[in-house]
Amino acid sequence: MSARHAPRLSIIVPALNEAAGIEACLLALAPLRQRGVEVIVADGGSSDATAVLAAPLADQVLASARGRALQMQAGARAARGAVLLFLHADTLLPENADRLILDGLAPGAHVWGRFDVRISGRAPMLRVVGAFINLRSRLSGIATGDQAMFATRAAYQDAGGFPAQPLMEDIELSRRLKRLSSPLCLAARVTTSGRRWETNGLWRTILLMWRLRLQYWLGASPELLAQRYRR
Repeated sequence: MSARHAPRLSIIVPALNEAAGIEACLLALAPLRQRGVEVIVADGGSSDATAVLAAPLADQVLASARGRALQMQAGARAARGAVLLFLHADTLLPENADRLILDGLAPGAHVWGRFDVRISGRAPMLRVVGAFINLRSRLSGIATGDQAMFATRAAYQDAGGFPAQPLMEDIELSRRLKRLSSPLCLAARVTTSGRRWETNGLWRTILLMWRLRLQYWLGASPELLAQRYRR
């Protein structure tokens, strides 16, 4: 496709062994694709059928080095859109997400942003966790990957893209993007899976993430934090 027909928005989905949910994620993006949004899946070497299931539902399925930051880097390099949206495979966008992003960025006051988040799951406390994430993000100007971060291509490149680190890549990119503008905080909510909290224990996960973020702000290396996170 010629440059003048390039999409205004590209959605990049990093995926690893997401066969159970990748079809639902991409089928939810079908109306956006019909409106000209580009969808790219960056597969990090899945051992299941993720790539095969994604192929008919995406514009591109890329084979990438493993690691969410590396996969999102690969997707951004391949994307043709003027605006890049990074979407976790277990997160669903609101149906008019493309219009909210493009209309919100159009005035030029912001060059990046994120959505509010709702965490799905059985535990009522997950609603409180989501509300706290949204409040913290509005106060700090920092976004997390669960909030479907987006940025103009120019801003993403000026900020150096996602750093090649195993954890906190979203926090670090937010810090860099904040130097270019404050984030566009969209009140419309993405819905992300609560499986991490439910599998590992809600309070245990909350306390772990608080501790890791504090250690990151105090200068701990992402590599060390990734080891602690995996434990």
